[in-house]
Amino acid sequence: MYENKFWKKSFDVGLEDVDPQMWEIPYTEAVKPIFKEFSQKCALAFLGREISFAELDKYANRFANMLLAHGFQKGNVVGINLPNIPEYVIAWLGSLRAGCVVSGVSPLLSTSEMAHQLKDCRAKGLVTLDAIFAARVRQIATSLPDLRLIVAASIGGFLPFVKRTLGRWLKKFPTGKVIPLPGKIVDYFANVLEEGRYPDNEPTIKITPGDVAYIQYTGGTTGIPKGALLTHRNVFSLLVIIQKWFDWRKGGRTALSAFPFFHMAGLFFCEASIYLGYTQIMLPNPRDTDHICAELAKYKPSIMVNVPSLYQILAANPKFRKLDHSKLEMCVSAAAPFPEEAQKELVAIVGEGKLTEAYGMTETSPLVTVNPAKGKKKLGSIGIPLLNTDIKLIDPTTGEIVPIGQAGEICVRGPQVMSGYYNMPEETKHVIDSDGYLHTGDVAIMDEEGYLRIIDRVKDMIIVGGYKVFSQNVEDILSEHPAIEMIAVVGVPNPERPGSELVIGHMTKALGYRADDDDVTIRDVLMFAKKRLAPYEVPKKISIVDELPLTAVGKIDKKQIRASVRV
Repeated sequence: MYENKFWKKSFDVGLEDVDPQMWEIPYTEAVKPIFKEFSQKCALAFLGREISFAELDKYANRFANMLLAHGFQKGNVVGINLPNIPEYVIAWLGSLRAGCVVSGVSPLLSTSEMAHQLKDCRAKGLVTLDAIFAARVRQIATSLPDLRLIVAASIGGFLPFVKRTLGRWLKKFPTGKVIPLPGKIVDYFANVLEEGRYPDNEPTIKITPGDVAYIQYTGGTTGIPKGALLTHRNVFSLLVIIQKWFDWRKGGRTALSAFPFFHMAGLFFCEASIYLGYTQIMLPNPRDTDHICAELAKYKPSIMVNVPSLYQILAANPKFRKLDHSKLEMCVSAAAPFPEEAQKELVAIVGEGKLTEAYGMTETSPLVTVNPAKGKKKLGSIGIPLLNTDIKLIDPTTGEIVPIGQAGEICVRGPQVMSGYYNMPEETKHVIDSDGYLHTGDVAIMDEEGYLRIIDRVKDMIIVGGYKVFSQNVEDILSEHPAIEMIAVVGVPNPERPGSELVIGHMTKALGYRADDDDVTIRDVLMFAKKRLAPYEVPKKISIVDELPLTAVGKIDKKQIRASVRV
């Protein structure tokens, strides 16, 4: 902790901590007025189909009443295993209205990973794609004794008949056969939404701010996936804080994000869009940048929220460069480091002052720091601590608070911090200290104005002969070289020096740079590295690859890169 939260001096004029009483209301109650006030406004825009707030309200109520009709009770877990399609939002909101707990299940999980998560959280219900049902759910259903209900959706479920049929015929939509399973109730999502099958009124389930809303799985700060317990108070407090931070008024805006809803950043985007009465543009395939450009051209959103790697891929698309971005007010970047050179390139396309970096994690619902909405934005900084949020930076080895300007692990305390990991009390004690601070595993430097700059994950920090090498710092510097489009730096054990590591770089090459000679390009980059970096920071080896592996969220997958390195 630092004296008097000195970073408050960097807050926008008039911003102060919020009265905690403002979030003593469950999310489901907080959003009720929105469905009346903006009933005819488009809530979800999906591949040309627009769903109003009134329709979303009705569909969510039908889903909630379906759960109750099948005997679901308050606190039961519903896993949602879908891409960003309307059925996800309906199932999410309907589950919350039924008093249930939502657990996002990535469609990219392997069969065993999916089984582990559903078994660990004791999911009683699962909403999945018909294709995933056929490929995975049928294999694991008998090993999930708690799972009682499975509802299968399809990618084109909300599209007109002709588009849906063409999509399947041209194999643009994955499909699979849904069959009965012993001991399980199996139904189609379309049946749940049929007129008259389930009531349209919202069920009267008593939900409190302290009730768990989500069990969101994460690798956390250590080890295997763990379920972060996030309450209605956690998620709604952050919505209140962010609304004040950006001075967002309800209604009137359109927002676009490629973050998947099964990830906390995507789920927060969805929560916020509903709470503020915004239209959200849904992207089932976040890597289809031509489609994203078409949606940007059609809807001209005010707010865009993405992971840095997608902004980089968009910036490389000529269609994105040619778009009129005059109505775009803000590009929020989060979930991964954003190289400064790439930031400058994006800003040159969308306009000055529009890029806002943020930082957080699943365990913090998910935000901790954000650059000011109107005040100073520092390029390469993740901003300053949010309202009602306290920060301390500690030496990972001693636990002592480090002075301003020195690197330390970010520890955070605030109303958005999870209550703990599901059924893992020891892991919870490991990351939340006796003063209530969550130890994030991220290493940063805080300046005299309270702005933070991430320099590494504790686990990604590379030790070379006793020296600490911060991979993001190396990546930021090397990204300035014109040959590099994207780069990732990892550490691997040095076989000649036990306890020491080798710095290894994987890069994609900028279009047109020495197109026919990778060896010369690598020599150029290494010469540049030797001029700009300390000797122990210079990569021992750099490889040029066609593309860097990405996680389901779009972060560079350093774990996969490490596994591929051959020294």
